[in-house]
Amino acid sequence: MAMKSTPLRWDRKMQQRLARGEAAALGELYDRFASLVHGLAHRVLADESAADALTREVFTHLWEHPDAYDPKRGPLRTYVAELTRRLAVRRLRATGTAALARGGPGTAEDLERRVRQASVAARADYIVQSMPAPLRSALERAYFQRRDYRQTAADLGITEDEARRRLRLGLQLLSTAHDTTAPGDPPEAPPGYGGAA
Repeated sequence: MAMKSTPLRWDRKMQQRLARGEAAALGELYDRFASLVHGLAHRVLADESAADALTREVFTHLWEHPDAYDPKRGPLRTYVAELTRRLAVRRLRATGTAALARGGPGTAEDLERRVRQASVAARADYIVQSMPAPLRSALERAYFQRRDYRQTAADLGITEDEARRRLRLGLQLLSTAHDTTAPGDPPEAPPGYGGAA
């Protein structure tokens, strides 16, 4: 139980420090989550300068709206990832809609398909990054190295039953990447962050 309360205690203190306007808290938050935010933004937007701009936008939002995060609903890391994904999807949709209005290639359905795919991919990236190392290691061997559960078990020095369990659990977690709410939902209160996000 102490392991779960320690990160949430940090999350609550960070929120309180941001609410008091402590610039050092924003710096600490940036140091901890900037690579996560930038990586997710880049995954959705596929553009380095757009990902940089969105990273600034996410941290500006966190600074200006510290009370939007509710520690009772889950970890700050999850909230930040969901906020990033939502803002990135909103920006992707806006730029795609503008391109369509200018007579760019594709249809509104193509744009929505791209938005959904980018959103799911960003969520899957976050899920994999957040997995405990044993699950991630088993999935990486099975997916990237094309190893079956027996080979994965031998590689990791675990039983075949344990390899199957890790692969099954990892795949179950990944399957939730499709369980997203509407990408245009407001970032101030991402529904379901802290479990079902």
